[in-house]
Amino acid sequence: MSNPTPQLSNLDLRPLPGSERPAAPGVAAATELAADQRIEITLVLRRRAPVPDEALANPLPREEFAAQYGADPADAELVASALTALGVDIAETDLASRRVRVSGTAGRLSQIFGTSLEQVTSANLAGAQVTHRQRTGGLSVPAPLDGVVVAVLGLDDRPQTRARFRVASAAAVQVSYTPTQLGKIYDFPEGTDGSDQTIGIIELGGGFAQSDLDCYFGELGITGPKVTAVGVDGAKNVPGADPNGADGEVLLDIEVAGALAPAANILVYFAPNTDAGFVDALSQAAHADPTPAAISISWGQSEDDWTAQARTAFDQVLIDAAVLGVTVTVASGDDGSTDRASDGKSHVDFPAASPHALACGGTRLNADPNTGTVSSEVVWNNGSGNGATGGGVSDTFPQPSWQAAAGIPTLAGKTGRGVPDVAGVADPQTGYRVRVDGQDLVIGGTSAVAPLWAALVARLAQATGRKLGLLQPVLYGAVRAGAVVPGFRDITSGNNGAYQAEPGWDACTGLGVPDGGRLLAALQQGGNSTD
Repeated sequence: MSNPTPQLSNLDLRPLPGSERPAAPGVAAATELAADQRIEITLVLRRRAPVPDEALANPLPREEFAAQYGADPADAELVASALTALGVDIAETDLASRRVRVSGTAGRLSQIFGTSLEQVTSANLAGAQVTHRQRTGGLSVPAPLDGVVVAVLGLDDRPQTRARFRVASAAAVQVSYTPTQLGKIYDFPEGTDGSDQTIGIIELGGGFAQSDLDCYFGELGITGPKVTAVGVDGAKNVPGADPNGADGEVLLDIEVAGALAPAANILVYFAPNTDAGFVDALSQAAHADPTPAAISISWGQSEDDWTAQARTAFDQVLIDAAVLGVTVTVASGDDGSTDRASDGKSHVDFPAASPHALACGGTRLNADPNTGTVSSEVVWNNGSGNGATGGGVSDTFPQPSWQAAAGIPTLAGKTGRGVPDVAGVADPQTGYRVRVDGQDLVIGGTSAVAPLWAALVARLAQATGRKLGLLQPVLYGAVRAGAVVPGFRDITSGNNGAYQAEPGWDACTGLGVPDGGRLLAALQQGGNSTD
């Protein structure tokens, strides 16, 4: 690192709560990061006022939200003046989402935020070697910004998440479905197609070619939606030649959502796979104009593998989305009740673990693709290492009030947020027929369930004429443990490791799979009640 400048030599720093971070796993090489290397990071500022629970049920227009719950302009001016005086450039300020994007040299930013940076090579979440910046320990902020800046993201740019999809081998496929066939099986409301609705999709890698989409939707005999790529933090739509890589996730998400809501407008946000990139992408999508009906997320990682500041910052963006009327559908994970943790204990995936996300679990579906008749639907679990729906009980998020009577099991004597909320087919052996990089494939994973539910939400919003926002309080309604909720078909067979399917809510498939027509009726009646 370069020697401190006179401006930084006596800087008064205060610890930033929740910023502690361990070293990346499997570091193979490490070198000091060049002090003059320029980097960009994201700062998250405090809200003008906390968001009350009642605001989650009463969506606000964008301008009103920003005025009540965005950042105070005085806070943003304080951050800008303090950091500019320390030699940092302000690249962008967004008061509504409370984000300030700043740039500076690695040496200067390290000193300002009380850390040191190195360049390392480590194993990413898929086991491949990747080179990235790393910091360890906690961060600090200059004393004038203590309590004003609540998160500093992106100094460490290790991969934060992995995609939640699985490509089936041809020999393993027993039956497969187009999204339109699944719309029939799950009784998506007739007379709806997503008209006048927007769906956002978050992607942390890969890309799509319009030619693939045109071919796919053409083969389905439908006119596909308008699909627009949006770059975040320098990332772009970069389609490659690896259908088994991130392109598989991207095309799966677009094709499932697009086939089930073909008249919707789809915006695909491409961001770096870092904590800053993920937060920035969701923020940009949630605060977009027009406000989307739904945002689909098929990327995640065990909630315990996030820093507390990043997890909180992301959850706060999910709160933004809910107050703006956006329903965020999130894959619950593809590795059963352990979420691929090495300690053998039960873990849940984040952001599915947030009570402000609609967590989507997975099933194995045997049905007639032509008639829609279901012969069986059970929990997706193909055995150790072969994929199973995520689900369980959060050890970081408390149990929300709307789950209090649902029969959520305790975890280590504590009551936490139960995952998932809802489900759909995810087993790649009974998976989705899609087109990726010119190839026709069958893909599964809870990654596919998130866009399926996003499309359903868009069609429900179209039918009801209103944004639905945080759906869970209505979906759970007056649910009791063991009771089937109107609008759902209960899944009562199978397990995901530690948890067993049972009548009513369970930690494998939540409330069950959708019965779209009845779900619409329940929403039009203003809520649910159990028999």
